[in-house]
Amino acid sequence: MSDAETKGPHIALISSTLDLSFLKDIFAASKMNARVSIYPETGFKDADVAVAWNPPHGLLADMPNLKLIHSIAAGLDNIFADPNLPSVPVCRVVDNQHALGMAEYAIWSVLLFHRQMDLHLQNAALKRWERPAQIAAQDYTVGILGFGTIGRTVGRSLHALNYDVRAWARSPKQEAGITTYCGDAELPDFLSGCDVLICLLPLTDATRGIMNSSLFAQLPKGAAIINMGRGEHVVETDLLAAIDSGHLRGAVLDVFVKEPLSDDSPLWHHPRIFTTPHIASMPDPKNVVAQIFENATRILSGQQPLNMGSRESGY
Repeated sequence: MSDAETKGPHIALISSTLDLSFLKDIFAASKMNARVSIYPETGFKDADVAVAWNPPHGLLADMPNLKLIHSIAAGLDNIFADPNLPSVPVCRVVDNQHALGMAEYAIWSVLLFHRQMDLHLQNAALKRWERPAQIAAQDYTVGILGFGTIGRTVGRSLHALNYDVRAWARSPKQEAGITTYCGDAELPDFLSGCDVLICLLPLTDATRGIMNSSLFAQLPKGAAIINMGRGEHVVETDLLAAIDSGHLRGAVLDVFVKEPLSDDSPLWHHPRIFTTPHIASMPDPKNVVAQIFENATRILSGQQPLNMGSRESGY
C-alpha cells in the first residue's frame, strides 16, 4: 500500500453559496480514510482534492497541493466559470437515481400541460367547472433540448408512457423510439413540432440565453416550457413576454439566474408560471461522497479519475 493510500486524501469542501458541512458528516460516518476540511477554516488550502460548488474565483489556484477538483453534482459550469482554474482534472458526480429523479419531475411537468392541470387548477380557484377534450399521449410531442445521460433517461421514461419524444443535441445521437436532431441547422425543425420543450442543456457560452424570444417564436403557438437545466439558459424577460402575448401557454421553472429567487421576481406570482426551488432531483449524498473518495484515491495512486469533464466543451 502506498503512503498516499495509508494516510488517505486531504479533501477540502469549498463553496461560496452552499453549506457543505453535511458532506463532512457523511465522510465521518462512513469511516473513510480521509481528512476533510471546510473552507475557510485553517489548513483547507493544503488539501489534495477540492470538492467545489460555486468556488470563489482564484481560490483553487492558490492551493499548492491540489491534484483534483470534484463537483458535488453533475454540473461543472460553476467550476469552469473560474478564469484562474488550475490545470488539474475536474470531475462530476454520475448518479442513476438522480437521473431518475429528473425523469420523475419531467413527467410531472409534462402532465401538468398535457392533461391541462394548469387550466384545472386555475378553474378550481374560480369554482369553474370545465371538461375540455383530452389528447392521447402519442399525439402530444415532447421535445428535449440537450440529450446527455439525464436527457436520455428523461426521454426513455416519457417514451415508455407513449409520448411522442424528440431530442436535440449539438452532436448526433441515436435512441430507439426517439426522433433525434443535431446542430444549429436542425434546431428549427426540432422546435417546430414541440408541444412542450424541456431544457436539459449544460451551461456553456453557446447555451447561455439560448431560450430567448427567437427560440420561443419557433415553437408552435400554445407550446409550454420546462427548464430543468440552468437559470441562465432562459432570458426571463423574453419568457414573460412570450407568455403574456399568448404565444406560449406557460412554464415550469426549477432553476433561476439568481438563487434563491428574489422576493420581487415576477416569476413568483405569474398565473401561468410554476416555480420550484431547484428540487427537480438531488444526488444521494452517500453516492456523492463515495464517488469523491473513489476519485481522490485514484488520483493519489496515479490512476485516471472517473467521470472527467472537458474544459473545451465546458461540461
